[in-house]
Amino acid sequence: MGIPVDKSQKSRPHIVIIGAGFAGLAAARALAGAPVRVTVVDRRNHHLFQPLLYQVATAALSAPDIAAPIRKLLSGNKNTQVLLAEATRVDVAGRTLHLKDGEAIPYDYLLLAAGAGSSYFGNDHWAEHAPGLKSLDDALEIRRRVLLAYEHAEQEEHVHRRTAWLTFVVVGAGPTGAEMAGALAEIARHTLARDFRSIDPTLARVVLVEGGPRVLSTFDASLSADAQAQLEKLGVEVRLNTFVTDLDGDGVTLGDEHIPAKTVVWAAGVKASPLTATLGAPLDRAGRVKVGPDLSIPDRPEVFALGDLAAAAQADGCLVPGVAQGAIQGGRHAARCILADMTGKPRETFRYSDKGSMATIGRSKAIAEVGAVKISGTLAWLLWLFVHVMALVGFRNRVIVLMEWAWAYVSWQRSARVILTEPAPTPPAP
Repeated sequence: MGIPVDKSQKSRPHIVIIGAGFAGLAAARALAGAPVRVTVVDRRNHHLFQPLLYQVATAALSAPDIAAPIRKLLSGNKNTQVLLAEATRVDVAGRTLHLKDGEAIPYDYLLLAAGAGSSYFGNDHWAEHAPGLKSLDDALEIRRRVLLAYEHAEQEEHVHRRTAWLTFVVVGAGPTGAEMAGALAEIARHTLARDFRSIDPTLARVVLVEGGPRVLSTFDASLSADAQAQLEKLGVEVRLNTFVTDLDGDGVTLGDEHIPAKTVVWAAGVKASPLTATLGAPLDRAGRVKVGPDLSIPDRPEVFALGDLAAAAQADGCLVPGVAQGAIQGGRHAARCILADMTGKPRETFRYSDKGSMATIGRSKAIAEVGAVKISGTLAWLLWLFVHVMALVGFRNRVIVLMEWAWAYVSWQRSARVILTEPAPTPPAP
């Protein structure tokens, strides 16, 4: 059948972007007005502000507050077509992208920015019992499980089973895990404290499990220690140098210790999109492409891997971190490389500009590291609020999120406490 192409643009170089996350959206916007034809392919119709995904999972925000339709965001790009489709394979030799529906899209340049999923380190069967947090679907599922846990506990007469419903385990103490654990503790101690009659939500147990020696290990050691102290002040039980050895619907096993828990959240690792395996390029252990200095894959200057899919080395030998700023800068850089090719200019080496890191633990609790400046507590929390509000896509989202946060601050309430029903089971094939 084929995909319709505007005849007036058919002769222009065709740039295909897989994924409209931070990297893909930045690249598409950088190419607006350029004499090229751009096709953005994404299996979802929205751009997602992932840093606030945990707030949807913990009922602080609603899904539309941190997402925006891709078509709306790129409606001003007259040279850009958006396709709601799932990419399954890249034929680098034939310069063709294959879609799940059987369509094939030829390209002159390909920007692979499909993002990453959760890694269970060879124990993929754990995913059923411990969902990761990479999409709105994940966030809504986690929110459903968290809120239902209290409902089940309210009706449970057996003390041990009730305890399991009121135990929440977060695996991985990076930014997502630390923020998630802090939010779960605040829900128990404040949001739900007076809403039940048969149980006391303030007695809920929140356990944060980390295999390394400290939480938020990418931050300065002093900030990491501050973050751990803030988490423990909220009532979070922090377990360091501890690994999950088993996980099922009844709880988590840490070495020889079993913790009965009905709600487990996985924030311990990431793996790149399986699309990287179809490129024929060298990959690291997480499935990321070992890209060249310009972010293109070896021997294929027309193919770029961006964001979470790129293992891009910096001048000091360290990899570009998988954060929003790295993805945005990478997307813009790939666009500049393409435009340089078109004008006969040499490509520049990608240089990541570190604009700092921050993580919030809870109300008035956060840490921030910007260059040599290290901040902890309320000031870091206010800085975190400002940066994240301004980074949201769309004026509406900024206003709504700011209002929700203001209301949550004065009331301790979370306005998105809606339990969605479980999806109907897929009927067996005839």
